[in-house]
Amino acid sequence: MGPGLGLTRRALLAGAAAIAAKPGWADAGGPAWLSAALRGRDDWRLIGLRPDGGVAFDLALPGRGHAAAAHPAAPLAVAFARRPGAFALVIDCAEGVERARLTAPPERAFSGHGAFSADGALLFSGENAHDLGRGRIGVWDATDWRRIGEFDSGGIGPHEILRAPDGASLIVANGGILTHPDSGRQKLNLPTMRPNLARLRMGDGALIETVEPEPALRLNSLRHLAVAPDGTVAVAAQWQGDLRAAPPLAALWRPGAEGLDWLGAPEAPLLRMRGYAGSVAIARDGTRLVATGPRGGLALVFDIARGFKRAVEAADVCGAAPAGDGFALTDGAGRVLTLGDGSAKPLGRIDGALDNHLVAL
Repeated sequence: MGPGLGLTRRALLAGAAAIAAKPGWADAGGPAWLSAALRGRDDWRLIGLRPDGGVAFDLALPGRGHAAAAHPAAPLAVAFARRPGAFALVIDCAEGVERARLTAPPERAFSGHGAFSADGALLFSGENAHDLGRGRIGVWDATDWRRIGEFDSGGIGPHEILRAPDGASLIVANGGILTHPDSGRQKLNLPTMRPNLARLRMGDGALIETVEPEPALRLNSLRHLAVAPDGTVAVAAQWQGDLRAAPPLAALWRPGAEGLDWLGAPEAPLLRMRGYAGSVAIARDGTRLVATGPRGGLALVFDIARGFKRAVEAADVCGAAPAGDGFALTDGAGRVLTLGDGSAKPLGRIDGALDNHLVAL
């Protein structure tokens, strides 16, 4: 073996060792999901939940969290405050320390959700721009956490954003509701509200396409998202109209299609939902979805090809994520549940309350 080849081999071995030494999610206790939680009076937490429902880590937050963006490889999570967001914390979940605290620019407020690029180099944050009356997507360098840009969200009131399976675009749920800090949480534009889903090019924020509810359903604020491996998007809605109505609260969208495919359900469970779907998740095989209804104590299960399957009783259920060949659900009593083909079954429980969303790793 010549000296040049030996040096190359040693360099390769050193590089492989360095890569192997980089911490991953296994170093944070092997969590399957992330959730914000409340442990006691004003004791707000970010919790990692293992596949068996146990707690992988339990870290402090400065206030109520909403959802977290999970780094695709490193054990890093960005915990976003409940909207209008005053904080976005970058947390090393393996070391249990805060790495950075992101601050939105003046006239901007975090909307509770964010997403990483596929390589983890960039973080995208959903934001409301109060000076513009529009939504914006903040862009952050995930190596030093500098804000390096922003672009239009494609609508008003962006809420959840997800990276599309193509790795090159973002899906944004623009809820359509205009708010302003001077008016608290008052909804300022219900007579003209127009929610939409927008697909944006990740590199420069260019708008690729949008889709919005038909006029009869324009008061269905599009809030939360799930995406299947084939790119099919599921969206959960929150009705801003008369609660004596029983509008559909979940829809499918296949990018390139001209409209939303609303998923109908019997009137009785839809009335119990009280116009509010809290989260949505798609099973790993892409065949089923679940939409949770904390106000009605129900989870609605749909076959993506055939429509409504059943309503499952689950008090104060809101968080939802894929688990095994079914779903994991969480509720305000701290329970972690599994949902397959039957009823929701207990998996684990924390001492406290699990908040709105369950983020799969």
